[in-house]
Amino acid sequence: MQITIDKNSGFCFGVVRAIEVAEKNLKKDNQLYCLGDIVHNNEEVKRIADMGLQIITHEEFAGLRDTKVLIRAHGEPPETYAIAKKNNIQLIDATCVVVLKLQNDIKKSFEDNRFKDGQILIFGKTGHAEVVGLLGQTTNKGIVISSLEDIDKIDYTKPAKLYSQTTQSVEEYEVIIRAIQERYAQKGNAHIFRFYDTICRRVANRAKEIEKFASLFDKIIFVSGEKSSNGLYLFDVCKKVNPNSYFIYRQEQLESIHFNESDTIGICGATSTPMWLMKNIADRIKAQNGASL
Repeated sequence: MQITIDKNSGFCFGVVRAIEVAEKNLKKDNQLYCLGDIVHNNEEVKRIADMGLQIITHEEFAGLRDTKVLIRAHGEPPETYAIAKKNNIQLIDATCVVVLKLQNDIKKSFEDNRFKDGQILIFGKTGHAEVVGLLGQTTNKGIVISSLEDIDKIDYTKPAKLYSQTTQSVEEYEVIIRAIQERYAQKGNAHIFRFYDTICRRVANRAKEIEKFASLFDKIIFVSGEKSSNGLYLFDVCKKVNPNSYFIYRQEQLESIHFNESDTIGICGATSTPMWLMKNIADRIKAQNGASL
């Protein structure tokens, strides 16, 4: 049995920065609030919580006064900043630069007088932290498109601009774009629809890299948090290439997987999966079955 960890897997730069900012502040103060899970991986959340990071909800945030709160890489809507100013809360802003640019682009489009009758469309997962922040740039008047069924919400007699959550599938985004283009064309209004490439290149490239990686092994162990949109997407990429792919969010799940002595095993993960966790998974497989790295 031979085990290989995908060197391209692991945190994206936005998550790396957020965690570094959290660790730096915790070394000084030993305690820091974070608005929502700092990353969609329970194991990493627990590690940083043990250092003093306290995860809070938006309701709890609204009740705080005179303290420090970390904004994670997903970003936040304008309302969060307004509450912080009112309650004298110091925000430590670790919003990913890619997300921040997208927020600004959506805000500019929404506030553009030439587009005052237009519609802002956001392709993403309803309720996802990043989408909530993007929607906030439109004072929650934007339209979230999570599936093809949602394009019925669009008024095809009015202009529209389509943006994507940064961690969405490129292929799924293209399907949505084509479907909306066809609807506008049927109304003779193709010229009033615009779409923008806002998917993070790091995420888009991961799909191609992981597709190649998954094809090289007998079995794939994909490590990710259950709540990671990026993880669910990348696991689907693995599964299509290699049917013997297994989604793992707890090490104990390995016990239900049968490994053969001759197996070659590839371990990979989402952009929210820490490298230390993938190494722990590899060590556990090795200890249980006897393998080489």
